[in-house]
Amino acid sequence: MAEERARAPKVRRRPARPEGTVSSATRRRAGREPQLTRTRPGGMVAATTGFLGISSARRAAILAIVVCALALSVAVPLRNYVAQRQELAAVTQQQRDLAAEVERLTRERDRLSDPAEIEAMARSRLGYVRPGEVPYVVQLPAPPAAPETAAGSGAPWYALLWREVTAGSP
Repeated sequence: MAEERARAPKVRRRPARPEGTVSSATRRRAGREPQLTRTRPGGMVAATTGFLGISSARRAAILAIVVCALALSVAVPLRNYVAQRQELAAVTQQQRDLAAEVERLTRERDRLSDPAEIEAMARSRLGYVRPGEVPYVVQLPAPPAAPETAAGSGAPWYALLWREVTAGSP
């Protein structure tokens, strides 16, 4: 046994602490005391580790990713909802227009179902007369034709010039 003790590495034991005291390493892990890290020779900077040992910059990045994911998961259904509302409004307007056209056509059908209206339209548009009536057609005289001048004939100036040149030769 003495040989085993000689071979075993020597363990240095720390003195017992009074109850209720916490070591500095435990305080650092619990976040009560900032952990110091070496940035350059001779300089010490406190590391800002917080909840679960994640730095505040990483927490901000994770929060930004979560917010973006939530925004993207809400954006697509919201866009579909807005598009469907616009389509519904367009279809509703089209339905109103068609209902107004149906109403107009119904009124016209009712108007044209009256025999007196049909007779009046036939007389005015087609010149129909009843048996025994004498139709008169009033013809107005045609307006007098304007004398053909060089400016009023509609022919280009060079055609008029050529006509004058060729008309004067024997």
